[in-house]
Amino acid sequence: MKAKTIKAVLRKKVDDWLASIEDGAVREAAAKNTIVTGGAIASMLLREKVSDFDIYFRDWRTAAMVAKYYVDRFKPEQKNGISCDIKVVNGYRSEIDLANPPSSGDDKAARIKVMIRSAGVANEDGTTKPYEYFESRPEGEATAYISDVMGDAGDIQDAHDQTEDLVLNQIEDDSKPRYRPVFLSSNAITLSHKVQVILRFYGEPDAIHANYDYVHCTNYWTSWDNELVLRKEALEALLTRELRYVGSKYPICSLIRLRKFIARGWSVNAGQILKAVMQISELDLKDVNVLEDQLTGVDAAYFMEVVSKLKEADPEKVNHAYLVEIIERMF
Repeated sequence: MKAKTIKAVLRKKVDDWLASIEDGAVREAAAKNTIVTGGAIASMLLREKVSDFDIYFRDWRTAAMVAKYYVDRFKPEQKNGISCDIKVVNGYRSEIDLANPPSSGDDKAARIKVMIRSAGVANEDGTTKPYEYFESRPEGEATAYISDVMGDAGDIQDAHDQTEDLVLNQIEDDSKPRYRPVFLSSNAITLSHKVQVILRFYGEPDAIHANYDYVHCTNYWTSWDNELVLRKEALEALLTRELRYVGSKYPICSLIRLRKFIARGWSVNAGQILKAVMQISELDLKDVNVLEDQLTGVDAAYFMEVVSKLKEADPEKVNHAYLVEIIERMF
């Protein structure tokens, strides 16, 4: 697809999404501060089906406003289990206060997160099971719960991925509102009509891409000037379907994501994997807080249970053998 066509598609898609926002202040902020980047532009360049449009924001206030807007409008069909205790918080788990934005030096307070008292995700279809499934169930039943709620899948990761794919690719019901929130996780809000609002990162495009791992996803479009930026390195990677690792704040997530790209026919050389491994080697994964932060980028419920088990343990017992034992029980 040509660049001018991609730009026109993105402009139309974002305008259509903006028109669905009923709050004038939220709509105005989003119109001036939206960035589309990631897989959608790559798919259009390759003439492939677009799975979803990833929307980021230029500043904290816009991201927080949009997050609160959609959390307030999330309406699960099954109210038992996920109809309450969903709110937008900062890194200290304090509820977001739009009137008092965080100081520029307080990175933790600047973190925007959807807190869900559950497995960390909530689906529009809801659940008939209460919150206690990860908090008090006997050992082994966490996996069974995921299978019950998210469909019959080969393992927990596939269950999560298939559920999100189903949400994004379902046939839309015209009787329901367009761009309504249908799937929540701590890092993102999935809307109907193939839009995902990303909360984990915000800022200028270069700042957002500092958290990206593979170069082919770094092309972007900006709402304030209707500009499409195609990076030479990204285009080269797309032409060759070669994964080129450029570094990430979340290298563990990058390695996990390899499964998806390889299944789609992409290749990766050993050097790219080694770069990610080198970054991982610098992390203290025995520190539960570090491990939890590293796994947040995966946006998967199953890792939350791993982290919760580690937090319950004596810190001196958290070592490689202990972690392997927990993983073997859960996966």
